[in-house]
Amino acid sequence: MLRLSNIKLSLDHTELELRAAIVDKLSIKDAELLEFRVYKRSYDARQKKNIFFIYSLDVDTSNNTQLLEQFAEDAQVKAKPDDSYQFVARAPEKLKERPIVVGMGPCGLFAGLILAQMGFKPVILERGKEVRERSVDTFGLWRKGKLNTESNVQFGEGGAGTFSDGKLYTQIKDPQHHGRKVLQEFVAAGAPEEILYLSKPHIGTFKLVAMVEKMRARIESLGGEVRFEQRVDEVLIENERIQGVVLANGETLSSHHIVFAIGHSARDTFQMLFDKGVYIEAKPFSIGFRIEHPQSLIDRCRFGDYAGHKLLGSADYKLVHHCKNDRSVYSFCMCPGGTVVAATSEAGHIVTNGMSQYSRNERNANSAIVVGIDPERDYPEHPLAGLDLQHKLEKQAFVLGGENYDAPVQLVGDFLNNKPSQALGKVEPSYKPGVKLSDLSSSLPDYAITALREAIPVFDRKIRGFAMHDAVLTAVETRTSSPVRIKRDRESLQSINTQGLYPAGEGAGYAGGILSSAVDGIKIAEALALDMLNTQV
Repeated sequence: MLRLSNIKLSLDHTELELRAAIVDKLSIKDAELLEFRVYKRSYDARQKKNIFFIYSLDVDTSNNTQLLEQFAEDAQVKAKPDDSYQFVARAPEKLKERPIVVGMGPCGLFAGLILAQMGFKPVILERGKEVRERSVDTFGLWRKGKLNTESNVQFGEGGAGTFSDGKLYTQIKDPQHHGRKVLQEFVAAGAPEEILYLSKPHIGTFKLVAMVEKMRARIESLGGEVRFEQRVDEVLIENERIQGVVLANGETLSSHHIVFAIGHSARDTFQMLFDKGVYIEAKPFSIGFRIEHPQSLIDRCRFGDYAGHKLLGSADYKLVHHCKNDRSVYSFCMCPGGTVVAATSEAGHIVTNGMSQYSRNERNANSAIVVGIDPERDYPEHPLAGLDLQHKLEKQAFVLGGENYDAPVQLVGDFLNNKPSQALGKVEPSYKPGVKLSDLSSSLPDYAITALREAIPVFDRKIRGFAMHDAVLTAVETRTSSPVRIKRDRESLQSINTQGLYPAGEGAGYAGGILSSAVDGIKIAEALALDMLNTQV
């Protein structure tokens, strides 16, 4: 087949017009076009009066070979690459031991799935509960202010991505098409097929819950074992090689191949690994607030007269500004038509995140607006000092919110004018269980407050209304990514000083978001499987 790229059509084009565009591009007769399907569809909204779709298409004609020769110098006509997934190994009939996967977020889920598909029958340990029980506990915090520290937005089957916008796009390099494998497995588990071709696909929480259950059932049907409420409290290491893990209930599980896909909020596990001598280093991350605007404002600014078009959906944005104090402020995890959610996993802390359902039809748009920080500059004293900074800011936010899991909020206009907010305006905060009007100037370090006050008016020049007085800031956003990296060897993907331990995903500092975490899980599973075969374990 052929891969055609950069085919441009109006938003309201028909399938016949798409077919005609292919025929015209290739200068062939209609009868010579045997089949086509959409590989990728994006839109260009840089000119609000002329928004159009851009297609990449897989095309089959009666003379593919001739056309490839004819268009040899045209970068928009190439042979379709083989993006099918190929397993790198198959387990022997008799396994001497089973690999262990710690954590069942996107990374652990896909590490476990790929290992199971290769026949290695992994044991997956998740400290939280299965996804439906976990959902009940999560809504318990949102509706009643009742926190379960082992079952919440951060901990449990599906990981933090389950309660998010379900974004499935990333900027990582993916020459082996692992991302395609991830999307195909999601579709097999019930995701809409459009995620295979939309440039910015998303799923939403309610769909993710059912999908995660189906993927777990698939792992178990292939001989894998999934165990919930099984927190790992200790790793066993001898002669710089992993020997096994000790669970919170005292049980010991032995294995020389263990994946740690623990997510960015497993602070107790980071501390345990550090104390056991596993090499961990500090890495940059970001801190800030969630900001909420009317979704209609964002739609008008991005799409103009096309706002509300059913094929465009709710508009998003991506913003960045480099400040005079040498800090960078940027938008992160933008959730169109979504809500700000309580995302703490520790008692006496406030953490915010954003979430959207598949429909993205809530009244507000929200995004993290965060300031980058660097360990060498801001906390050079200890590899785990970033955890201490997160801890401090989240406790401060808890106090500002009234110490009942309400979050402190401030109107953007008041924040910019450095005065406490006394009343809400046109934008109703979506955070549950509730909010408390406050002065957020004490909720972040001075350098972050200064940077945010400079950046918001700049962003207003890019999206008119971004600095509207009644827009709402909710504190604090601290878990944009892991503040540590469990460093691994580039070739073997094992810890640089603990053989057989595979740091993986967002918590280990090697991914950010659902898709990149899942891709990392696949890479880890492949590396682990090959090592198991090579060492004849």
